[in-house]
This record gives sequence, C-alpha cells and structure tokens, in this order.
Amino acid sequence: MSGDQEIRLARMFAIEPEVVRRMTFTNVAPSSRRLIAVRPLQSCPNCRARRAEPGPTLRSQLLGWRLTCPLCGKLFRAIDGRKLPCPFRQYRNATLRGEKLLDDEAEHGTRTWTSPVEIARLLLMRRIPRPIPRESDLWRFRVLGAIIPDLDDIVAAEQENLPTPASPILRLHMRPALLAGIAIVERAGPEMLRMLPGHMMGDNRFRFNLTAERVIAQSRTPRSLSQMQLI
Repeated sequence: MSGDQEIRLARMFAIEPEVVRRMTFTNVAPSSRRLIAVRPLQSCPNCRARRAEPGPTLRSQLLGWRLTCPLCGKLFRAIDGRKLPCPFRQYRNATLRGEKLLDDEAEHGTRTWTSPVEIARLLLMRRIPRPIPRESDLWRFRVLGAIIPDLDDIVAAEQENLPTPASPILRLHMRPALLAGIAIVERAGPEMLRMLPGHMMGDNRFRFNLTAERVIAQSRTPRSLSQMQLI
C-alpha cells in the first residue's frame, strides 16, 4: 500500500495513518513474513465472545509466532474453536519467551544477539538420530528434537509432519515446541548452534553449518556461557 492510499483510507475512516498501517503487515520485518499465514490460524475465545458473528479477521489470527492474544493475553484456540491439549506444558516459560523474541523482531525490529526467525529455520532442518532409524521413519526427526526430547515421540504418535524451514508455521498445539527451542538456543548463544550439527549428517550438516556460521558472523556477541548452561 502506498503512502497516498494509506492517507486516503485514514481520511475515509477518520483515523490516523499509523492506525491503518497497523492493520497491514507493512511494519513486519521481512525475515518474519514467512511466519504470516494466508488464512486465519487461531482465534481468541475471550475476544471472540465480545464480537458479533461473523466478525472480521484480526491481524493476530494470521501470526504464526503467537500463542497468546495481543489484546487480552489469553491463549489462542484453533480457528474451529477446539481446545487441543498441548503436549509441551513443561516448557511454558521458555515458550512465552520464544513468543516474545519473535514478536519483538517482527513487530518492533528488535532482537538480542541474533534473529529468532533464523534460529527457527535452523531448528526445523532434518537430523539423523542415533541409532539410525529405518528410512521410513526419517521424515519425523528435526534438529528441534535434539533440544526438546519429547518432540520425536509426539510427532510419531500424531503423525505430525512438521513444516519446512521455508515456511516455519506449526499448528497451534505443536507451536510451543518451536518457541521453546528458539528461547533455549537464544539463551545459550552461538555455542549451542555450533554443537547442534553433531546430530546431522551429509548435505544437511553442511547446510546447517553454513547457515549457522553466517548467523553467528552477523550476530551481536552475547555473554559467554558455561558448558552446563548449554546442556
């Protein structure tokens, strides 16, 4: 949307141009736009109850990094209103921090030592666990599972094919795993990114190393961490 269009719309609705801009994704950092869905993913049962149906699609319903409603702070539900049990409740604090890291980058252009979206892409790359599983099972193993050990079994039980690094939007009840993984890696720093290729082989390992070293080279150096903190 051009500046002139923004001003014309603002005049039509008697609001400030900044308000119109906030209804779009113009301000979202380019790196975060891969986390914006083309259709609504979630809704807030608390805010939804206050609106007449059918209501408008809210901007927050398309954001693949959010678990909580930015208006009231309540947990989102799937777009059909179902409340699916989250299998990652023990990571709640890390999950909320991961959500904040992604939100800060997308909405405000701020980050700590690196881009949380880049961490998300790295964590969704494929890995090879040991002992090496059957070829038919390789689809379910991602680098994220090396950080969130519960993930592999949950993916297998639910036959949940996780998304690719190019489009890192997980379903709502699985999303806490990625958010928690981002927060854990962000806190540990570059040292953890350099440890994770040990879970990979071949071309995937090469691509991970290449991307991770680029991310680290562009980062602001965080405080050094002990080996125990990385574990």
